[in-house]
Amino acid sequence: MSLEVKNLVGGYSQIPVLKNISFQVEPGQIVGLIGLNGAGKSTTINHIIGLLRPQQGTIMIDQVSLQQNPQAYKQSLAYIPEMPVLYTELTLREHLDLTIMAYKLNRQQAWKKAERLLKIFRLDNKLDWFPAKFSKGMRQKVMIVCAFLNDSNYYVIDEPFLGLDPLATRDLLHLIAAEKKRGAGILMSTHVLSTAQTECDYFILLHAGKIKAQGNLAKLRQQAGITSNQLDDIYFALTEEDRYDE
Repeated sequence: MSLEVKNLVGGYSQIPVLKNISFQVEPGQIVGLIGLNGAGKSTTINHIIGLLRPQQGTIMIDQVSLQQNPQAYKQSLAYIPEMPVLYTELTLREHLDLTIMAYKLNRQQAWKKAERLLKIFRLDNKLDWFPAKFSKGMRQKVMIVCAFLNDSNYYVIDEPFLGLDPLATRDLLHLIAAEKKRGAGILMSTHVLSTAQTECDYFILLHAGKIKAQGNLAKLRQQAGITSNQLDDIYFALTEEDRYDE
C-alpha cells in the first residue's frame, strides 16, 4: 500500500513537462520533493491531486486510481497548496463546515478536532472573520487546519512554510510528525533544504522534468559523489552542472 507514481508523463500541453518519472510514498514516511524552479514539482503535485490527467503512466493511492474510484482516491488524500485558496464570501467557520461536508466527516468529532487545531494556530477567536481580514500567513494556517481535519492516509504539501512565522512553522512540523507517527504518508515540496534534511526520510530531486536522484540522504550523497552529509551540498553537487544546460 502506498502512493505510487509510475512512469508518469504529463504536463499542460502536448509537450510533456514530466518525462517518465516514478516514485512511491510509503505509509509513515515523509518524502521531500526538491528541485529548481521549473523542475516539475508543481506539475507532479497537480497530477497527483487530479488537476492534470497523465499523458502516460499511472498514479495510484493504495492501488486505486482517480479514474477507478474518485471518491476513495480523494478521501485518502489531503492537500495544502503553496498559495491559499479561500472563498471571499465564507467565514472561517463556514470554510471548516464546508471541509467537514466535503470529507463527509462526523460533524461533532470534526469540530472537536478543529477547535484543537484552531487553538494551536491561534485562529480560535477568528471563526467569524472573512478572508479579506486575514494576512497571507493566516490564510495559510486556514488551509493547514482544513487539511488536517480529516485523518487522511496521505498528505501532499506544497511549499508549506511560505508566509508562516517561526511559531506556526514549528507547529506545522509537529503536526506532520504526528501524522507520520499515525502512519500517514507525506509528500512535501520545499525549497527549505535544512528543514527537508531534518524532517524527511526520503528525497526526490527533480530536474527538467526528470528524476535526477532519489533515495535517503546516504544514497543521495553516494549519487552526488561527495562526502558531505549536508543536503544543501548534495543538492548543489547534483544540480550545478545542469544549471547551464537549460
